[in-house]
Amino acid sequence: MATTLDLQQLAVDRSGTEAPKRRPPRHVLTRYVLPLAVVLGFASLLGWSARDSFLPSKPVTVVPVVMMRAEVRESGTALFQAAGWVEPRPSPVKVPALADGVIEQLLVVAGQAVEAGEPVATLVDIDARLALDDAEAALQWEEAARASARAARAAARTEVEQPVHLEAALAEAESALAKVSTNLAALPHAIRAAESRRQFARHDLEGKRRAGEAVAGRVVQRAEGEYDAATAALEELHARKSSLEAEAAALRNQCEALRTRLRLKIDETRRLAEAEAAVRSAEAKVRQAELAVKAARLRLERMTLHAPITGRVLALNSQPGQRVAGLTSAAEHDSGDVLTLYDPQKLQVRADVRLEDVPHVVPGQPVRIESAVLAGPLSGTVLTARSRADIQKNTLEVTVALDNPPPEITPEMLVRATFLAPERPADPSEQGEEPFRLLVPRPLVETGDGQAAVWLADRLSGTARRQAVVLGKAGTEQLVEVGEGLNATDKLVAGGREGLRHGDRITITGEASL
Repeated sequence: MATTLDLQQLAVDRSGTEAPKRRPPRHVLTRYVLPLAVVLGFASLLGWSARDSFLPSKPVTVVPVVMMRAEVRESGTALFQAAGWVEPRPSPVKVPALADGVIEQLLVVAGQAVEAGEPVATLVDIDARLALDDAEAALQWEEAARASARAARAAARTEVEQPVHLEAALAEAESALAKVSTNLAALPHAIRAAESRRQFARHDLEGKRRAGEAVAGRVVQRAEGEYDAATAALEELHARKSSLEAEAAALRNQCEALRTRLRLKIDETRRLAEAEAAVRSAEAKVRQAELAVKAARLRLERMTLHAPITGRVLALNSQPGQRVAGLTSAAEHDSGDVLTLYDPQKLQVRADVRLEDVPHVVPGQPVRIESAVLAGPLSGTVLTARSRADIQKNTLEVTVALDNPPPEITPEMLVRATFLAPERPADPSEQGEEPFRLLVPRPLVETGDGQAAVWLADRLSGTARRQAVVLGKAGTEQLVEVGEGLNATDKLVAGGREGLRHGDRITITGEASL
């Protein structure tokens, strides 16, 4: 039986419920800004990932790393050759004029053998001789002045040690004081004698006056004169007493002063100090004069130039009649060099080695030296590689010491240097069959900054990379061994390396032939 579905039963009565509230609009940040930022970030990520496709790339050609069995060259095997020239080791020896003057005579010629201390040139020495005579005369003058000062000092010292003049003055003053004291002590007796004479003269005069006319007037006058004389003598004695007392006091003071002077010896000590100062001054002047004589004698000796070493004359830098400046600070460079010497047993060769051959140069490496003037080759040893490179010739200077050079070899002679493979220690791993080694073409190895490096093509990033490598001893004329820095799967940039920089984008157009 069919069932009738009543849809009214499904209806919901909403008459008794409130109307739903309206939702507020979304904020602008979440509605617009945040989606826009997500889109921009995604676009930036896509642009950064595809940046390389928009940059230009440089077309290059590559070569693979060669892996083969290579033989390490035995010691003594010729590696490469280089041109060079001979020079003194470590440098020429210059013979300068130690004093300014004019060259009078050169006693040697270029190439002549000389002994150490042998005269090689002379300067005009008349001025130096006159200066020496003047200095010796000044020395004699100062020596005489010193002798006079020493004599004065000896006299002053004698006056201090034995002040006879002070003792004599004191004795004279004491003698005068004793004399005055004696006179002063005898004065009372003389006064009493004078009083007795005056009293006698007074009594005699009174007696004659009482006699009246019985005594002649002349006799009376004589008696009066004797009385006056006795009175005057008495008065003179009284007056003399005070003067003698004053004179005695003065003499006592003088004696005391002389005793003090004898004890202190002020003037004598001062004269002795002045005399000693004068002696020191005179001795200093004598030393100055002696130094002046030594300087003048040294200048005269320097008028003759002597060889500082045993060797040969390399070059004559001056000629007779030419003025040399000597050792003055205002002298120009090399203005005082008269000639140049060198030791024929100490020579070296400066060779111009190509930059691609520099990695094969090591200190102590044997070198064979050949020249047109030699009947056979000479042996040498690498000293060092100079840091100065010749940009025009694309070479680096290498210094090679010559072993027992013959007399025919002279500086500035052109030679040919053949660099030989150095001795290497025995390696047990290399016995039997030669191992596989990584080899690269020699022209692709750059050594401009002193470190060997090659350019690699990175296929993953599509860029060029400059890789430092360590070269080995094995190789051929075209290939050189790389001990460290490369793998067998690496590709080297061969063509298009001009102006290439580390990290530049490249496009590999093909492989170059080895």
